[in-house]
Amino acid sequence: MRRRITSLRRLAAVLERPLAGIEQVPARLPLAITPYYASLIRRPDYDDPIFAQVVPQGAELRRFPHLFDDPLAEDEHMPVPGLVHRYPDRALLLATSTCASYCRHCNRQRVAGQRRAALSPARLQQVVAYLQEHPQVRDVIVSGGAPLTMSNARLESILAALRGVASVEILRLGTRVPVTLPMRITGKLVAMLRRYRPLWINTQFNHPREMTDLAAAACARLVDAGIPLGNQTVLLRGINDDPLLMERLCRTLVRHRVRPYYLFQCDLVQGVEHFRTPLARGLQILEHLRGRLGGLAIPTLAVDAAGGGGKIPLLPDYLVSREADRTLLRNWQGRLVEYPEPRE
Repeated sequence: MRRRITSLRRLAAVLERPLAGIEQVPARLPLAITPYYASLIRRPDYDDPIFAQVVPQGAELRRFPHLFDDPLAEDEHMPVPGLVHRYPDRALLLATSTCASYCRHCNRQRVAGQRRAALSPARLQQVVAYLQEHPQVRDVIVSGGAPLTMSNARLESILAALRGVASVEILRLGTRVPVTLPMRITGKLVAMLRRYRPLWINTQFNHPREMTDLAAAACARLVDAGIPLGNQTVLLRGINDDPLLMERLCRTLVRHRVRPYYLFQCDLVQGVEHFRTPLARGLQILEHLRGRLGGLAIPTLAVDAAGGGGKIPLLPDYLVSREADRTLLRNWQGRLVEYPEPRE
């Protein structure tokens, strides 16, 4: 973390190429790249999927009326500072604003890296009080920022406080640290996390090249400790919006015991228009995966609706027609299949 690349001058030196015309971009979303993640860049241009995810580009400064600073209306659904309560049975805790590397497609650009802030003990008490008053919340996702950038002691104080709420059954961590800083997944960290099971971790591998030997070892440490891993890929134009590449990514994830959980359309956040793909592209990818991968390896394609509308799953249309006594379906090969409806 101390050796992160945080200036365009140092990044240009590391990449051995000039970075002109983007001097104003880091003022909007800070630049930070771990040396490890920078080492995955094979060629220093935006055609490289690693480079494009973390190196600023001028397109980020373009603003559009259909994009928002807070696309999911998290601030509007925050009954106490740091806690987003949008769904009845689960809540999202923003534990820190710090990430190991700042992804240029981040949907929390209004928060991430803008200030080095972590949830204070006083605010944690407010969160605990709210959860005790709302026992319908059974699942709490700890995110940010990336909570695994916090010290073990600081993170454990949050997990212990949440586990102390009798109605909270499941804890989840959302973090890209296994991808961008896998050496953070130490034996001491894993031993601490084990104490708070049932605990799930969702990470974000967006490209097969991100599953290095170090990343795979980090994932293995967590899974071997009984902490299931899910993956929430973001569909990004020019980076992973290819059916064959997505098939390879999903196969790679399952091979390393990481469950492909969501394939997200890019959120409608300002600064990411150049990353967005048409909905039809995501459906094309999903249809390609069906029949070529087992169900365990196929993520749910979803749009997180602007304004706090929640996640909307999308599926290709396999239903051709419906009658009183039969329904006509289309399988993954395009073959029509007749399904007889039950008789009264």
